[in-house]
Amino acid sequence: MAIRAALTFDTEHPDRPNHAGIRPLLEVLAAASVRATFFLQGRWVEGEPSLARSIVQDGHLVGSHGFYHARMSCLTDDGIRHDIDRADACIRDLAGVDPRPWFRCPFGDGASDTRVLGGLARAGYRHVGWHVNPEDWRVGLTPEEVERCIRDGVRDAGDGAIVLLHGWPDVTPRAVERVVAAASADRVAYVGIDELGSPPIATVPW
Repeated sequence: MAIRAALTFDTEHPDRPNHAGIRPLLEVLAAASVRATFFLQGRWVEGEPSLARSIVQDGHLVGSHGFYHARMSCLTDDGIRHDIDRADACIRDLAGVDPRPWFRCPFGDGASDTRVLGGLARAGYRHVGWHVNPEDWRVGLTPEEVERCIRDGVRDAGDGAIVLLHGWPDVTPRAVERVVAAASADRVAYVGIDELGSPPIATVPW
């Protein structure tokens, strides 16, 4: 019997030079008929509305990644509310989908902060953490290195594993292509986080 695991992608403006854009990633997922979860940064949605709509049209689950990609614990209560609300409006208006209740704190910051979690809850969100972090954003990683980290991590975490990836690194589509090609042999079914039951709250930073 296959275990369930979720490939999740923080979709934000790249902050390193190794970015290829999200289109190749969407093509890989479509070719494998894999449904993933994308946490969309509001500012990214403003800049790439057609790509945001493509994510939704391809059947992927969408959550919020905030508007500014700010560390949530550094914001005031009003700042948290403003960041959440502005991202929510962008995603609804431009991508055409309600991202609630799924939220991923940028950098995982605030994931164990009761003040931040309270602000999320009041806005109708819950933070979604991860079990597996291959750090696909690091410059110089090979697809094989990222693939091995994902496959080993999912195996070790077991049913319900959540994998943290990003929408922009050029290595990610190639690594994901290898991972989903091995899914049958690994006896893993890659699904949206809404098919896992209760995703965990991350307790460590990114």
